[in-house]
Amino acid sequence: MKNIKILFLLLFVSTFLFSQNSKRVLENLKQDGNTITIQVNDGRYLIEFYSSEIVETSFLPKGEVQSNTSHAVVLKPKKTHIIINQLKNKVIYKSDGIEVQIQKEPFKISYFYKGEEVISEKRGYYKSKHNALETVKDNIIAKETEKIEFNLTENEVLYGAGARALGMNRRGNRLALFNRAHYGYETHSALMNFTLPIVISSKKYMLHFDNAPVGYLDLDSKKNNSLTYETISGRKTYQVIVGDSWEKLIENYTQLTGKQPLPPRWALGNFSSRFGYHSQKETEKTIAKFKDEEIPVDAVILDLYWFGKDIQGTMGNLEVYKDSFPDIKRMISNFKEKGVKTVLITEPFILTNSNKWNEAVAKDVLAKDSVGNPAKYDFYFGNTGIVDIYKKEGKDWFWNIYKEILALGVKGLWGDLGEPEVHPTWVQHAIGSANEVHNTYGHDWAKLIFEGYKTDFPNERPFILMRAGYSGSQRFGMIPWSGDVNRSWGGLQSQPEIALQMGMQGLGYMHSDLGGFAGANLNDNLYVRWLQYGVFQPIFRPHAQEDVASEPVFRSDFAKKHAKKAIELRYKLLPYNYNLAFENNQKGTPLMRPIFFEENDDKLMANSETYLWGKDFLITPILKDSLKTKEIYFPKTANWFHFYSDEKIEGGQTKLVKVKQKSIPTYVRGGAFVLMTNVVQTTDNYKGNKLELHYYYDASVKESERTFYNDDGITANAFEKGNYELLKFEAELSKRWLEIDLEAEFGNHWKTSEKEIALVVHNINWNPRKIKIGKKRVKISPQNNTLRLMLKWNPTKELKIKITTK
Repeated sequence: MKNIKILFLLLFVSTFLFSQNSKRVLENLKQDGNTITIQVNDGRYLIEFYSSEIVETSFLPKGEVQSNTSHAVVLKPKKTHIIINQLKNKVIYKSDGIEVQIQKEPFKISYFYKGEEVISEKRGYYKSKHNALETVKDNIIAKETEKIEFNLTENEVLYGAGARALGMNRRGNRLALFNRAHYGYETHSALMNFTLPIVISSKKYMLHFDNAPVGYLDLDSKKNNSLTYETISGRKTYQVIVGDSWEKLIENYTQLTGKQPLPPRWALGNFSSRFGYHSQKETEKTIAKFKDEEIPVDAVILDLYWFGKDIQGTMGNLEVYKDSFPDIKRMISNFKEKGVKTVLITEPFILTNSNKWNEAVAKDVLAKDSVGNPAKYDFYFGNTGIVDIYKKEGKDWFWNIYKEILALGVKGLWGDLGEPEVHPTWVQHAIGSANEVHNTYGHDWAKLIFEGYKTDFPNERPFILMRAGYSGSQRFGMIPWSGDVNRSWGGLQSQPEIALQMGMQGLGYMHSDLGGFAGANLNDNLYVRWLQYGVFQPIFRPHAQEDVASEPVFRSDFAKKHAKKAIELRYKLLPYNYNLAFENNQKGTPLMRPIFFEENDDKLMANSETYLWGKDFLITPILKDSLKTKEIYFPKTANWFHFYSDEKIEGGQTKLVKVKQKSIPTYVRGGAFVLMTNVVQTTDNYKGNKLELHYYYDASVKESERTFYNDDGITANAFEKGNYELLKFEAELSKRWLEIDLEAEFGNHWKTSEKEIALVVHNINWNPRKIKIGKKRVKISPQNNTLRLMLKWNPTKELKIKITTK
């Protein structure tokens, strides 16, 4: 009897939870073009098709007025063909992709794609008591919160919610949407600098909650197959985004929220960075050391000592401290001649004892307290106010400071502490309270800089390094990093997950402080493994507290030797990596891609230990000390060749591979073209005319094609201006010949030049009877199963290479 009562109670509870919308009554429903208006007893829904793969739903409770202000969305709705199907208890609005089903009684909204339900509202919109998470109880303050609840299927895996260290599958967590730094984190961090209102499902749909104020994402923490967005205020608007592949899904999302501009090519080089260089003399000696050791370097980053001698009490000065940097302009100019660009840190906090406090008060650029005075409060660096970037005075003042910085010759800007690190709830900005703009502060700070560049430096690509942002921040050229990670194996272990997750959420340049930031742990093996991983992550930037040097030039001979090899490989991969940046710019495709992009298998959905670097590299970082072997799964979609030995491994198997000190396990897809170059000491010396083209011959691949993008590396919107070339390489295998064709396309304003190319064909385990380059026969034998042909190619003409098969 007791069991029967329990079963009845469970059935009652589940039915009650599922049918909360039974009190929501459909009163009227009409369509106007792409928009459907649904009047219900407690408000109205506005459903709008942006395209056949993106639909937006807003709920307006009675008495609320619609707000069209979005921090994220830039796409304008396209005219979408919609077929209406009226049934007895249901109305179906069907596009070529998404269909929206409105169940009349009990009221329910469901979204379908290709005949399958992807997501549906459960309770939909409701209000209830705010249950504050312990970690944010002093930050997110509200008696009740507004919620939107959805149904989940039993087994779907959930990604998203920003940068966190939780494991790839984030289902089962209730997560605060409140950007906050986590100093010294390792393998677990539920709250970090980038919290994004995005959920991605293994069923290949995304939910983006288009609202700025702070709140929560509950990813089925109660284990009742529910997903809930929760906010203190603002819009009850979300977009459902679908796609027939992972790449298409992310392309659709970045079409909605904006594409990442192509960064300057030097951003893909090596950075010299630490917390921090105390003087001009120290900075110059460091760069001289890189040059003496012939370790490539493209940029140097100055932390807060450029404007003050001490960590505390100087923030907000934002002008050169001449006692330490007597002629910074000359230093920057000299670095530039050596191909080294200078990046300066800035923060949005103006201390009350800083050089600029009185000016900031007089010009009314600061956020206010409740009675209209400049808001002042204490934090680690001193007593401070914060720039109100939401009013014209604040924007103009801040951008004028940036113009002064850029006039020094600076080529990159670093925005630190932009969560903002300390942001009391009582602080008032021009457009709302701290909690209404907290999560978008870093996002809008990047926007301020990006738009300033468009106005005053329209031909220059900005480099904007930021520690916090929100959904859509990629369109401002934001380069995010994963915060103050601990200098430990645990710190390293969380980094692939964070970068992969953020790439899926549109921010493709998420990277880590290579070697780790926090703590005084001197571990050369950890350092080497982190830098080896860094070759195959978006930005190569060793950075750390100065207790232990972050720069390879100041490390042991062991660490320096292996770090130099890693950095040189990074530079050899410039043509391949630059093309990844272009793909990201065009389609939003992440540079780092989860392995399940390659093979959609349940067993791979939580795997972040092996990932794809672009389409053709399979990478497995070494994340633990002293490993001798590593178990790796090789996707069944291809055969894979060891990058260093050319050993072939058939796809579709898990294999135990030996781990070597000199490199991490790196494999290339059979049939792939990989474009490389010679090592240069700075990207300024790279012209794209001396190249290595590697083709990984695989008899199972009959046809293969790759395209690589090139431009001058510095001009903003070079592709749109027709200032580019596309190099196309095709391979075709017949019974008698392997034919490789080189072709090119050019923008209207690109002047091409002859290219010297070393064509390296791997896995040639026979001696070809004939080799033809164009019409000319050559006689060259493979060495170690590798055929190397030297080509001179005029890209205005097609060049064919034919190699007889076995």
